[in-house]
Amino acid sequence: MRAARLINLVLLLQARGTLTASELARELEVSERTVYRDVVALSAAGVPVYAEQGRSGGYRLVGGYQTRLTGLSRAEAEALFLAGLPGPASDMGLAEPVRAVRRKVLAALPPGLREASERAAQRFHLDAPGWFVDPDPPPLLTDLAEAVWQDQTLTLGYRRVAEVTRTVEPYGLVLKNGVWYLVGKVGADMRSYRVDRMTAVEPIGTTFDRDPGFELVSFWAARAAEFVRAMLCDTITIRLSPHGVRMLRYVAEPVAVREATAAAGEPDPDGWVRTRLPVESMEVAYTYVLRLGPEAEVLDPPELRERVADAADRMRQLYR
Repeated sequence: MRAARLINLVLLLQARGTLTASELARELEVSERTVYRDVVALSAAGVPVYAEQGRSGGYRLVGGYQTRLTGLSRAEAEALFLAGLPGPASDMGLAEPVRAVRRKVLAALPPGLREASERAAQRFHLDAPGWFVDPDPPPLLTDLAEAVWQDQTLTLGYRRVAEVTRTVEPYGLVLKNGVWYLVGKVGADMRSYRVDRMTAVEPIGTTFDRDPGFELVSFWAARAAEFVRAMLCDTITIRLSPHGVRMLRYVAEPVAVREATAAAGEPDPDGWVRTRLPVESMEVAYTYVLRLGPEAEVLDPPELRERVADAADRMRQLYR
């Protein structure tokens, strides 16, 4: 326990420069007296911890002292943060750095902990792609990953209805349900592009300065929510049985289910509730209602109600 705390103390000073005893105590969740004792122990062990007096004083490491983890390279240090995602890391061309950093981390561990990696691998596995998705990575993904690491401005060929060309500052890559997306800046706007729709990736020979306020995780969460909500451009009115209410979350998009739940009225004597469900289109709504079967009744629009009734009649004929 104390050995781990001493290592954390050194790493804190290495990362932040100068810290007071109270700041170290707060970070390590110990008393200041314990910090004083730990600093003495480190000094006795040869770690050059120096105490500066005065208002802006504190503890610091002398002479740029640093701990090293058996000589990690920059690529390996970056790969360390992707070591828990061997599949996606390999897709981005980082398979060898991930293997190298794993070997070096294992070499740095005491003998009693070296089996931890194999133990974890035997018990946990992340399979990122969704079902019925091509598991092969897009052919241009490796080039994009390199540009993201190096902050290289790119010219992209992108396939929509017709092929278009864009000059993009690539900020990050996102793997969503087995599909890779590039998040990049075009002019003053942040946009996202499916990597499997790209036809060309060409660095233009310049780098860009990243916006220090940009956060990939928060941007993607907001953009994904906007994308799903924008797709739900129509609404139907339905009645749901108690079982239909439970089934709805397996049928519709989560944001649509939340809105339908919030809009639901009080149950009638049989437990059925009336609500409004956002949908992408009437065609999608038709498939939703068929999946809900006899646990849902369409009230509006009339065209959808008639279409579902016709489907029920044809199904009755099939099963007569």
